[in-house]
Amino acid sequence: MDRSLDSIEGSRQTMLIGGEWVEPKSGRYLPSYDPTNGQPWYEAADADAADVDAAVAAAQKAFTSPDWRRMTQTQRGKLIRRLAELVARNGDMLARIETRDNGKLLREMQVQLQGAPDTYHYFAGMADKLHGDTIPVNKLDMLNFTLREPIGVVGMITPWNSPLMLLTGTLAACLAIGNTVVVKPSEHTSASTLALGELFEEAGFPPGVFNVVTGYGNTAGEALVRHPGLAKIAFTGSTQTGRRIAAHAASNLVPCQMELGGKSPHVVFSDVDVDRAVNGVVAGIFAAAGQTCIAGSRCFVEASVYDQFMDRLIQRANEIRIGHPMDEETQLGPVALHAQLEKVESYVGMGVAEGATIVAGGHRPQREDLIQGWYFEPTIFAGAKNNMRFMQDEIFGPVVGVIPFSDEKELIALANDTRYGLAAGIWTKDIDRAMRFAREVDAGTVWINTYRSAAYMSPSGGFKESGYGKRGGFEVMREFSRVKNVVVDYSGANQDPFVIRLR
Repeated sequence: MDRSLDSIEGSRQTMLIGGEWVEPKSGRYLPSYDPTNGQPWYEAADADAADVDAAVAAAQKAFTSPDWRRMTQTQRGKLIRRLAELVARNGDMLARIETRDNGKLLREMQVQLQGAPDTYHYFAGMADKLHGDTIPVNKLDMLNFTLREPIGVVGMITPWNSPLMLLTGTLAACLAIGNTVVVKPSEHTSASTLALGELFEEAGFPPGVFNVVTGYGNTAGEALVRHPGLAKIAFTGSTQTGRRIAAHAASNLVPCQMELGGKSPHVVFSDVDVDRAVNGVVAGIFAAAGQTCIAGSRCFVEASVYDQFMDRLIQRANEIRIGHPMDEETQLGPVALHAQLEKVESYVGMGVAEGATIVAGGHRPQREDLIQGWYFEPTIFAGAKNNMRFMQDEIFGPVVGVIPFSDEKELIALANDTRYGLAAGIWTKDIDRAMRFAREVDAGTVWINTYRSAAYMSPSGGFKESGYGKRGGFEVMREFSRVKNVVVDYSGANQDPFVIRLR
Protein backbone atom coordinates (compact mmCIF):
# COMPACT_ATOMS: atom_id res chain seq x y z
CA MET A 1 0.00 0.00 0.00
CA ASP A 2 1.43 3.40 -0.97
CA ARG A 3 -0.48 6.13 0.82
CA SER A 4 2.48 8.17 1.98
CA LEU A 5 2.04 11.91 2.32
CA ASP A 6 4.23 12.33 -0.77
CA SER A 7 1.96 10.07 -2.82
CA ILE A 8 -1.14 12.04 -1.76
CA GLU A 9 0.38 15.52 -2.13
CA GLY A 10 -0.94 17.18 -5.28
CA SER A 11 -2.94 14.08 -6.28
CA ARG A 12 -6.54 13.58 -7.29
CA GLN A 13 -8.11 10.99 -5.01
CA THR A 14 -10.74 8.69 -6.53
CA MET A 15 -13.56 6.86 -4.71
CA LEU A 16 -14.06 3.22 -3.72
CA ILE A 17 -17.35 1.87 -5.08
CA GLY A 18 -18.08 -1.83 -5.47
CA GLY A 19 -14.43 -2.77 -5.15
CA GLU A 20 -13.30 -0.37 -7.89
CA TRP A 21 -11.50 2.97 -7.63
CA VAL A 22 -13.63 5.30 -9.73
CA GLU A 23 -13.67 8.90 -10.90
CA PRO A 24 -16.68 11.06 -10.00
CA LYS A 25 -19.28 10.92 -12.76
CA SER A 26 -19.25 14.72 -12.98
CA GLY A 27 -15.46 14.85 -13.34
CA ARG A 28 -15.32 17.48 -10.59
CA TYR A 29 -12.87 17.54 -7.66
CA LEU A 30 -12.60 19.66 -4.53
CA PRO A 31 -9.48 20.87 -2.67
CA SER A 32 -8.46 19.77 0.82
CA TYR A 33 -6.35 22.25 2.78
CA ASP A 34 -3.41 21.88 5.12
CA PRO A 35 -4.42 23.84 8.26
CA THR A 36 -0.80 24.62 9.16
CA ASN A 37 -0.38 26.88 6.14
CA GLY A 38 -3.81 27.28 4.55
CA GLN A 39 -2.67 25.72 1.27
CA PRO A 40 -4.40 22.92 -0.71
CA TRP A 41 -2.48 19.64 -0.68
CA TYR A 42 -4.70 17.21 -2.63
CA GLU A 43 -8.09 17.05 -4.33
CA ALA A 44 -10.94 14.68 -3.47
CA ALA A 45 -13.69 13.59 -5.82
CA ASP A 46 -16.77 15.82 -5.73
CA ALA A 47 -19.46 13.14 -5.79
CA ASP A 48 -23.10 13.76 -6.59
CA ALA A 49 -26.33 11.77 -6.42
CA ALA A 50 -25.31 9.50 -9.31
CA ASP A 51 -22.15 8.43 -7.48
CA VAL A 52 -24.11 7.84 -4.28
CA ASP A 53 -26.64 5.73 -6.18
CA ALA A 54 -23.80 3.59 -7.50
CA ALA A 55 -22.29 3.17 -4.04
CA VAL A 56 -25.59 2.21 -2.39
CA ALA A 57 -26.33 -0.23 -5.24
CA ALA A 58 -22.90 -1.81 -4.75
CA ALA A 59 -23.51 -2.13 -1.00
CA GLN A 60 -26.95 -3.66 -1.60
CA LYS A 61 -25.48 -6.17 -4.04
CA ALA A 62 -22.76 -7.10 -1.56
CA PHE A 63 -25.28 -7.46 1.26
CA THR A 64 -27.25 -10.10 -0.65
CA SER A 65 -24.24 -11.77 -2.25
CA PRO A 66 -23.40 -15.26 -0.94
CA ASP A 67 -19.77 -14.13 -0.63
CA TRP A 68 -20.86 -11.95 2.31
CA ARG A 69 -24.38 -13.02 3.32
CA ARG A 70 -23.46 -16.72 3.56
CA MET A 71 -20.13 -16.09 5.25
CA THR A 72 -20.21 -17.57 8.74
CA GLN A 73 -19.87 -15.37 11.79
CA THR A 74 -16.50 -16.94 12.56
CA GLN A 75 -15.26 -16.22 9.03
CA ARG A 76 -16.39 -12.59 9.37
CA GLY A 77 -14.50 -12.35 12.63
CA LYS A 78 -11.32 -13.64 10.99
CA LEU A 79 -11.69 -11.13 8.16
CA ILE A 80 -12.08 -8.25 10.60
CA ARG A 81 -9.00 -9.44 12.50
CA ARG A 82 -7.06 -9.39 9.25
CA LEU A 83 -8.17 -5.79 8.76
CA ALA A 84 -7.09 -5.00 12.33
CA GLU A 85 -3.60 -6.32 11.63
CA LEU A 86 -3.34 -4.18 8.49
CA VAL A 87 -4.50 -1.08 10.37
CA ALA A 88 -1.87 -1.78 13.03
CA ARG A 89 0.83 -2.22 10.40
CA ASN A 90 -0.14 1.03 8.67
CA GLY A 91 -1.12 2.99 11.76
CA ASP A 92 1.68 5.53 11.65
CA MET A 93 0.95 6.31 8.00
CA LEU A 94 -2.76 6.75 8.70
CA ALA A 95 -1.96 8.99 11.67
CA ARG A 96 0.27 11.20 9.52
CA ILE A 97 -2.43 11.52 6.88
CA GLU A 98 -4.98 12.66 9.46
CA THR A 99 -2.54 15.13 11.03
CA ARG A 100 -1.83 16.66 7.63
CA ASP A 101 -5.56 16.80 6.88
CA ASN A 102 -6.95 18.24 10.13
CA GLY A 103 -4.00 19.62 12.09
CA LYS A 104 -4.39 17.52 15.22
CA LEU A 105 -1.20 16.52 17.01
CA LEU A 106 0.62 13.62 15.40
CA ARG A 107 1.12 11.98 18.80
CA GLU A 108 -2.63 12.28 19.44
CA MET A 109 -3.40 10.69 16.08
CA GLN A 110 -0.84 7.96 16.71
CA VAL A 111 -2.56 7.04 19.97
CA GLN A 112 -5.93 6.97 18.21
CA LEU A 113 -4.59 4.72 15.45
CA GLN A 114 -2.90 2.45 17.99
CA GLY A 115 -6.32 1.94 19.57
CA ALA A 116 -8.13 1.24 16.30
CA PRO A 117 -6.83 -2.34 15.84
CA ASP A 118 -7.98 -3.22 19.37
CA THR A 119 -11.45 -1.97 18.48
CA TYR A 120 -11.57 -4.16 15.37
CA HIS A 121 -10.36 -7.17 17.39
CA TYR A 122 -13.00 -6.52 20.04
CA PHE A 123 -15.86 -6.49 17.55
CA ALA A 124 -14.37 -9.38 15.57
CA GLY A 125 -14.85 -11.35 18.77
CA MET A 126 -18.48 -10.20 18.88
CA ALA A 127 -19.25 -11.58 15.43
CA ASP A 128 -20.12 -15.07 16.70
CA LYS A 129 -21.63 -13.91 20.00
CA LEU A 130 -24.61 -11.96 18.71
CA HIS A 131 -27.52 -14.28 19.40
CA GLY A 132 -31.22 -14.32 20.07
CA ASP A 133 -33.19 -15.68 23.02
CA THR A 134 -35.60 -18.49 23.73
CA ILE A 135 -38.74 -17.01 25.26
CA PRO A 136 -41.05 -19.00 27.57
CA VAL A 137 -44.72 -18.48 26.61
CA ASN A 138 -48.09 -19.75 27.89
CA LYS A 139 -48.18 -22.50 25.30
CA LEU A 140 -46.30 -25.66 26.23
CA ASP A 141 -46.40 -26.99 22.69
CA MET A 142 -44.72 -24.01 21.07
CA LEU A 143 -41.13 -22.89 20.66
CA ASN A 144 -40.79 -19.10 20.70
CA PHE A 145 -37.40 -17.57 19.98
CA THR A 146 -35.67 -14.53 18.48
CA LEU A 147 -32.98 -14.10 15.86
CA ARG A 148 -30.60 -11.14 15.58
CA GLU A 149 -29.83 -10.24 11.99
CA PRO A 150 -27.94 -7.59 10.04
CA ILE A 151 -30.12 -4.70 8.94
CA GLY A 152 -28.66 -3.98 5.49
CA VAL A 153 -26.82 -0.99 4.06
CA VAL A 154 -25.63 1.56 6.60
CA GLY A 155 -24.83 5.10 5.50
CA MET A 156 -22.14 6.77 7.60
CA ILE A 157 -21.20 10.44 7.60
CA THR A 158 -18.06 11.18 9.58
CA PRO A 159 -16.60 14.48 10.87
CA TRP A 160 -13.25 16.14 10.28
CA ASN A 161 -11.88 16.15 13.83
CA SER A 162 -11.08 12.42 14.25
CA PRO A 163 -12.25 10.69 11.07
CA LEU A 164 -11.00 7.14 11.60
CA MET A 165 -11.49 6.91 15.36
CA LEU A 166 -15.09 8.09 15.12
CA LEU A 167 -15.72 5.75 12.18
CA THR A 168 -14.10 2.65 13.68
CA GLY A 169 -16.36 1.98 16.66
CA THR A 170 -19.49 1.90 14.50
CA LEU A 171 -17.92 0.41 11.38
CA ALA A 172 -16.35 -2.55 13.21
CA ALA A 173 -19.69 -3.44 14.78
CA CYS A 174 -21.54 -3.15 11.46
CA LEU A 175 -19.07 -5.51 9.81
CA ALA A 176 -19.23 -8.01 12.67
CA ILE A 177 -23.02 -8.15 12.36
CA GLY A 178 -22.89 -8.58 8.57
CA ASN A 179 -24.03 -5.19 7.32
CA THR A 180 -22.50 -3.35 4.37
CA VAL A 181 -21.46 0.28 4.47
CA VAL A 182 -21.28 3.47 2.44
CA VAL A 183 -19.10 6.13 4.11
CA LYS A 184 -19.14 9.82 3.22
CA PRO A 185 -16.23 11.43 5.10
CA SER A 186 -16.04 15.16 5.68
CA GLU A 187 -15.03 16.99 2.53
CA HIS A 188 -12.18 18.47 4.57
CA THR A 189 -10.64 15.13 5.62
CA SER A 190 -11.22 12.39 3.08
CA ALA A 191 -7.70 11.01 2.68
CA SER A 192 -7.50 8.66 5.67
CA THR A 193 -10.86 7.01 4.95
CA LEU A 194 -9.77 6.40 1.34
CA ALA A 195 -6.52 4.91 2.64
CA LEU A 196 -8.58 2.62 4.88
CA GLY A 197 -10.45 1.49 1.76
CA GLU A 198 -7.21 0.13 0.33
CA LEU A 199 -6.73 -1.92 3.50
CA PHE A 200 -10.20 -3.42 3.04
CA GLU A 201 -9.14 -4.58 -0.41
CA GLU A 202 -5.89 -5.99 0.95
CA ALA A 203 -7.73 -7.81 3.76
CA GLY A 204 -9.94 -9.58 1.22
CA PHE A 205 -13.41 -8.19 1.96
CA PRO A 206 -15.90 -8.89 -0.83
CA PRO A 207 -16.38 -5.94 -3.22
CA GLY A 208 -19.07 -3.52 -2.10
CA VAL A 209 -18.97 -4.34 1.61
CA PHE A 210 -17.10 -1.07 2.24
CA ASN A 211 -17.62 1.89 -0.08
CA VAL A 212 -16.36 5.47 0.15
CA VAL A 213 -17.90 8.46 -1.60
CA THR A 214 -16.38 11.89 -1.07
CA GLY A 215 -17.81 15.34 -1.61
CA TYR A 216 -19.69 18.18 -0.03
CA GLY A 217 -22.33 17.66 2.63
CA ASN A 218 -25.05 19.48 0.71
CA THR A 219 -24.55 17.30 -2.38
CA ALA A 220 -23.03 13.87 -1.69
CA GLY A 221 -24.04 13.89 1.97
CA GLU A 222 -27.61 14.91 1.28
CA ALA A 223 -27.95 12.39 -1.52
CA LEU A 224 -26.81 9.66 0.87
CA VAL A 225 -29.15 10.50 3.75
CA ARG A 226 -32.09 10.86 1.34
CA HIS A 227 -31.39 7.52 -0.32
CA PRO A 228 -34.23 4.98 0.11
CA GLY A 229 -31.78 2.09 -0.12
CA LEU A 230 -30.32 2.66 3.35
CA ALA A 231 -31.35 0.65 6.40
CA LYS A 232 -29.81 3.08 8.90
CA ILE A 233 -27.78 6.29 9.07
CA ALA A 234 -24.88 6.94 11.44
CA PHE A 235 -23.85 10.56 11.76
CA THR A 236 -21.33 12.41 13.90
CA GLY A 237 -21.35 16.19 13.64
CA SER A 238 -23.22 19.33 14.56
CA THR A 239 -26.72 19.36 16.03
CA GLN A 240 -27.90 21.67 13.24
CA THR A 241 -26.82 19.20 10.55
CA GLY A 242 -28.17 16.31 12.61
CA ARG A 243 -31.63 17.84 12.54
CA ARG A 244 -31.58 18.07 8.75
CA ILE A 245 -30.38 14.48 8.42
CA ALA A 246 -33.05 13.20 10.80
CA ALA A 247 -35.73 14.99 8.79
CA HIS A 248 -34.54 13.41 5.53
CA ALA A 249 -34.27 9.98 7.15
CA ALA A 250 -37.77 10.24 8.57
CA SER A 251 -39.22 10.62 5.09
CA ASN A 252 -37.89 7.12 4.31
CA LEU A 253 -38.62 5.75 7.81
CA VAL A 254 -34.89 5.15 8.24
CA PRO A 255 -33.58 5.17 11.85
CA CYS A 256 -30.46 7.08 12.83
CA GLN A 257 -27.60 6.89 15.27
CA MET A 258 -26.39 10.41 16.04
CA GLU A 259 -23.58 11.86 18.11
CA LEU A 260 -24.06 15.59 17.94
CA GLY A 261 -22.85 18.71 19.73
CA GLY A 262 -21.87 19.22 23.33
CA LYS A 263 -21.30 21.94 25.92
CA SER A 264 -20.04 19.77 28.71
CA PRO A 265 -19.76 20.86 32.36
CA HIS A 266 -16.38 20.26 34.01
CA VAL A 267 -16.64 20.60 37.79
CA VAL A 268 -13.93 21.14 40.42
CA PHE A 269 -14.59 20.88 44.17
CA SER A 270 -12.22 22.28 46.77
CA ASP A 271 -11.29 18.92 48.30
CA VAL A 272 -9.09 17.80 45.38
CA ASP A 273 -5.47 18.41 44.47
CA VAL A 274 -5.73 21.65 42.50
CA ASP A 275 -2.85 20.86 40.14
CA ARG A 276 -4.40 17.54 39.20
CA ALA A 277 -7.78 19.18 38.57
CA VAL A 278 -6.15 21.91 36.47
CA ASN A 279 -4.44 19.23 34.41
CA GLY A 280 -7.81 17.57 33.86
CA VAL A 281 -9.46 20.81 32.79
CA VAL A 282 -6.59 21.52 30.38
CA ALA A 283 -7.10 18.05 28.87
CA GLY A 284 -10.83 18.65 28.63
CA ILE A 285 -10.70 21.90 26.68
CA PHE A 286 -7.26 22.50 25.14
CA ALA A 287 -6.43 19.00 23.89
CA ALA A 288 -7.16 18.74 20.16
CA ALA A 289 -7.48 22.56 20.16
CA GLY A 290 -10.89 22.11 21.75
CA GLN A 291 -12.23 20.37 18.64
CA THR A 292 -14.02 17.54 20.42
CA CYS A 293 -17.74 17.27 21.01
CA ILE A 294 -17.01 16.20 24.61
CA ALA A 295 -14.92 19.33 25.31
CA GLY A 296 -15.31 20.56 28.89
CA SER A 297 -16.01 24.11 27.77
CA ARG A 298 -18.07 25.16 30.81
CA CYS A 299 -15.92 24.95 33.94
CA PHE A 300 -17.47 25.28 37.40
CA VAL A 301 -15.13 25.73 40.35
CA GLU A 302 -16.07 25.77 44.05
CA ALA A 303 -15.76 29.37 45.25
CA SER A 304 -13.34 28.63 48.09
CA VAL A 305 -10.67 27.42 45.66
CA TYR A 306 -11.63 29.54 42.63
CA ASP A 307 -8.79 32.11 42.85
CA GLN A 308 -6.09 29.48 43.38
CA PHE A 309 -7.50 27.35 40.58
CA MET A 310 -7.70 30.27 38.14
CA ASP A 311 -4.11 31.36 38.83
CA ARG A 312 -2.81 27.89 38.00
CA LEU A 313 -5.11 27.39 35.01
CA ILE A 314 -4.02 30.70 33.49
CA GLN A 315 -0.37 29.80 34.08
CA ARG A 316 -0.83 26.42 32.37
CA ALA A 317 -2.66 27.96 29.42
CA ASN A 318 0.09 30.52 28.89
CA GLU A 319 2.72 27.77 28.96
CA ILE A 320 1.06 25.61 26.30
CA ARG A 321 3.38 25.19 23.31
CA ILE A 322 1.64 26.16 20.08
CA GLY A 323 3.24 24.82 16.94
CA HIS A 324 3.27 22.47 13.99
CA PRO A 325 1.30 19.30 14.81
CA MET A 326 4.02 17.01 13.43
CA ASP A 327 6.48 18.37 16.01
CA GLU A 328 6.65 16.13 19.08
CA GLU A 329 7.08 19.17 21.36
CA THR A 330 3.85 20.81 20.18
CA GLN A 331 0.90 20.76 22.59
CA LEU A 332 -1.62 22.80 20.59
CA GLY A 333 -1.91 22.70 16.82
CA PRO A 334 -4.21 24.65 14.50
CA VAL A 335 -7.95 24.35 14.21
CA ALA A 336 -8.88 22.31 11.17
CA LEU A 337 -10.68 24.86 9.01
CA HIS A 338 -10.41 28.55 8.22
CA ALA A 339 -14.15 28.88 8.76
CA GLN A 340 -13.72 27.24 12.17
CA LEU A 341 -11.00 29.75 13.06
CA GLU A 342 -13.35 32.60 12.18
CA LYS A 343 -16.10 30.99 14.27
CA VAL A 344 -13.81 30.75 17.30
CA GLU A 345 -12.83 34.41 16.90
CA SER A 346 -16.48 35.37 16.60
CA TYR A 347 -17.46 33.64 19.83
CA VAL A 348 -14.51 35.14 21.70
CA GLY A 349 -15.65 38.58 20.58
CA MET A 350 -19.17 37.67 21.63
CA GLY A 351 -17.98 36.69 25.10
CA VAL A 352 -16.25 40.06 25.55
CA ALA A 353 -19.37 41.88 24.32
CA GLU A 354 -21.49 39.95 26.83
CA GLY A 355 -19.30 41.13 29.70
CA ALA A 356 -16.90 38.23 30.30
CA THR A 357 -13.18 38.96 30.72
CA ILE A 358 -10.36 37.30 28.78
CA VAL A 359 -7.67 36.30 31.27
CA ALA A 360 -5.59 34.16 28.89
CA GLY A 361 -5.28 33.98 25.10
CA GLY A 362 -8.03 35.40 22.96
CA HIS A 363 -6.13 35.95 19.71
CA ARG A 364 -4.37 34.33 16.79
CA PRO A 365 -0.69 33.91 17.65
CA GLN A 366 1.52 36.31 15.72
CA ARG A 367 4.64 34.16 15.48
CA GLU A 368 6.11 34.17 11.99
CA ASP A 369 5.99 30.36 11.68
CA LEU A 370 2.28 30.29 12.60
CA ILE A 371 0.85 33.34 10.88
CA GLN A 372 -0.22 31.49 7.69
CA GLY A 373 -1.92 28.67 9.57
CA TRP A 374 -5.24 28.50 11.38
CA TYR A 375 -3.95 28.74 14.94
CA PHE A 376 -5.72 30.21 17.97
CA GLU A 377 -4.40 30.71 21.48
CA PRO A 378 -5.81 28.71 24.40
CA THR A 379 -8.40 31.11 25.79
CA ILE A 380 -9.90 31.46 29.28
CA PHE A 381 -12.81 33.69 30.27
CA ALA A 382 -13.43 34.84 33.84
CA GLY A 383 -16.61 36.64 34.82
CA ALA A 384 -18.65 34.28 32.67
CA LYS A 385 -22.32 33.63 33.28
CA ASN A 386 -24.01 30.41 32.27
CA ASN A 387 -26.64 32.18 30.17
CA MET A 388 -24.09 33.96 27.98
CA ARG A 389 -24.27 32.75 24.41
CA PHE A 390 -20.63 31.66 24.28
CA MET A 391 -21.39 29.49 27.33
CA GLN A 392 -24.44 27.92 25.68
CA ASP A 393 -23.34 27.38 22.07
CA GLU A 394 -20.80 24.79 21.02
CA ILE A 395 -17.70 26.70 19.85
CA PHE A 396 -15.49 23.71 18.97
CA GLY A 397 -12.29 25.53 19.79
CA PRO A 398 -9.84 26.13 22.66
CA VAL A 399 -12.14 28.42 24.65
CA VAL A 400 -13.42 27.88 28.20
CA GLY A 401 -15.50 29.98 30.54
CA VAL A 402 -15.01 29.51 34.30
CA ILE A 403 -17.78 30.14 36.86
CA PRO A 404 -17.54 29.89 40.67
CA PHE A 405 -20.29 28.06 42.58
CA SER A 406 -21.18 27.81 46.26
CA ASP A 407 -23.07 24.58 46.86
CA GLU A 408 -23.90 21.28 45.23
CA LYS A 409 -27.54 22.05 44.51
CA GLU A 410 -26.57 25.23 42.68
CA LEU A 411 -23.95 23.30 40.75
CA ILE A 412 -26.35 20.66 39.43
CA ALA A 413 -28.73 23.36 38.23
CA LEU A 414 -25.87 25.12 36.40
CA ALA A 415 -24.48 21.89 34.93
CA ASN A 416 -27.85 20.88 33.52
CA ASP A 417 -28.73 24.36 32.26
CA THR A 418 -27.82 23.56 28.66
CA ARG A 419 -29.60 22.05 25.67
CA TYR A 420 -26.79 19.50 25.33
CA GLY A 421 -26.07 16.33 27.29
CA LEU A 422 -23.05 14.53 25.89
CA ALA A 423 -20.48 14.39 28.71
CA ALA A 424 -19.63 15.76 32.14
CA GLY A 425 -16.69 15.60 34.53
CA ILE A 426 -16.22 16.09 38.27
CA TRP A 427 -13.14 16.34 40.49
CA THR A 428 -13.77 15.45 44.14
CA LYS A 429 -12.56 13.03 46.81
CA ASP A 430 -16.09 12.69 48.19
CA ILE A 431 -17.45 9.49 46.61
CA ASP A 432 -20.99 10.20 47.82
CA ARG A 433 -20.93 13.59 46.11
CA ALA A 434 -19.43 12.10 42.95
CA MET A 435 -22.14 9.46 42.73
CA ARG A 436 -24.90 12.01 43.35
CA PHE A 437 -23.48 14.10 40.51
CA ALA A 438 -23.25 11.09 38.19
CA ARG A 439 -26.89 10.25 38.89
CA GLU A 440 -28.28 13.77 38.57
CA VAL A 441 -26.30 15.27 35.68
CA ASP A 442 -27.85 15.03 32.20
CA ALA A 443 -24.95 13.47 30.30
CA GLY A 444 -24.38 10.24 28.44
CA THR A 445 -20.83 9.91 29.84
CA VAL A 446 -19.70 11.04 33.29
CA TRP A 447 -16.01 11.13 34.26
CA ILE A 448 -14.97 11.19 37.92
CA ASN A 449 -11.43 12.41 38.63
CA THR A 450 -10.50 12.04 34.97
CA TYR A 451 -11.62 13.52 31.66
CA ARG A 452 -11.54 12.62 27.97
CA SER A 453 -10.90 8.99 28.75
CA ALA A 454 -12.29 6.68 26.07
CA ALA A 455 -12.81 2.90 25.85
CA TYR A 456 -14.23 0.96 22.92
CA MET A 457 -15.90 -1.46 25.38
CA SER A 458 -18.05 1.35 26.80
CA PRO A 459 -21.26 2.70 25.26
CA SER A 460 -21.04 6.40 24.42
CA GLY A 461 -23.69 8.78 23.22
CA GLY A 462 -25.62 11.84 24.29
CA PHE A 463 -28.90 13.04 25.72
CA LYS A 464 -31.05 15.99 24.67
CA GLU A 465 -29.61 17.83 21.64
CA SER A 466 -26.40 15.82 21.81
CA GLY A 467 -28.11 13.06 19.86
CA TYR A 468 -29.35 9.52 20.35
CA GLY A 469 -28.11 6.00 19.90
CA LYS A 470 -24.90 4.48 21.19
CA ARG A 471 -21.42 3.81 19.88
CA GLY A 472 -19.13 1.25 21.52
CA GLY A 473 -19.57 -1.86 23.64
CA PHE A 474 -22.34 -4.36 23.07
CA GLU A 475 -24.91 -1.54 22.84
CA VAL A 476 -23.75 -0.68 19.32
CA MET A 477 -24.35 -4.30 18.25
CA ARG A 478 -28.01 -3.80 19.17
CA GLU A 479 -28.04 -0.48 17.29
CA PHE A 480 -27.13 -2.07 13.97
CA SER A 481 -28.93 -5.41 14.14
CA ARG A 482 -32.61 -6.24 14.02
CA VAL A 483 -34.63 -8.69 16.09
CA LYS A 484 -36.89 -11.23 14.43
CA ASN A 485 -39.39 -13.32 16.40
CA VAL A 486 -39.89 -16.94 15.28
CA VAL A 487 -42.76 -19.10 16.57
CA VAL A 488 -42.93 -22.88 16.02
CA ASP A 489 -46.07 -24.90 16.81
CA TYR A 490 -45.17 -28.55 17.29
CA SER A 491 -48.51 -29.67 18.82
CA GLY A 492 -49.87 -31.10 15.54
CA ALA A 493 -53.33 -29.83 16.51
CA ASN A 494 -55.71 -27.59 14.60
CA GLN A 495 -56.75 -24.32 16.21
CA ASP A 496 -59.86 -22.23 15.73
CA PRO A 497 -58.90 -20.16 12.67
CA PHE A 498 -61.07 -17.23 13.80
CA VAL A 499 -59.61 -16.79 17.29
CA ILE A 500 -56.14 -15.58 18.19
CA ARG A 501 -54.23 -18.16 20.18
CA LEU A 502 -53.17 -16.73 23.55
CA ARG A 503 -52.88 -20.02 25.43
